[in-house]
Amino acid sequence: MGGKVKIWNPVEIAVQAKNDYASQIFPSLLSIDPSLSLPQMTPLVINLCKDMFKTWSSLGDSCFKVEKISGGITNLLLKVSVKQGDSIDDIITVRLYGPNTEHIIDRFRELQAIKYITAAGFGAEWLGIFGNGIVQSFINAHTLAPSDMREPKLVAKIAKQLQKFHGVEIPGSKEPQLWNDIWKFLRKHLF
Repeated sequence: MGGKVKIWNPVEIAVQAKNDYASQIFPSLLSIDPSLSLPQMTPLVINLCKDMFKTWSSLGDSCFKVEKISGGITNLLLKVSVKQGDSIDDIITVRLYGPNTEHIIDRFRELQAIKYITAAGFGAEWLGIFGNGIVQSFINAHTLAPSDMREPKLVAKIAKQLQKFHGVEIPGSKEPQLWNDIWKFLRKHLF
């Protein structure tokens, strides 16, 4: 298996985030192997949620529903629905980073970008961090089909949002990092 790797100290990151992020980031020292099957992974994800969000710690495992979400390229995305009483009260997204992706994606830079992008009103809110991933709010959405892209009003809305998105100021280097990251990966694994 070998996919259960801590890429940072989640407690340190959460403490650091407290200084420059609008809401509290909940840490957990746990890690989850993303190569496990969903039935094997589900109790570990539930345990992670209970560890991270103390208000859920006394809930029975049957209050949690864990589902895979499609669309992750370097992450395994999981939708966790939490039911208290007769209705679903909370839905979150657990992002498990793929094995060795920290060698090609600067996860610290990604977290920095998430803070600014979320503050500008884009994307899911960052809620928690653990050994090999993060937890974010869940956005109920669907992938656009090619036929959707033929709708002039929708295309205009997308263009307007992209303009705003690209105007978000994120501190740090403005230079493209792709080739730097590829060379870093090659040096680590080939040379």
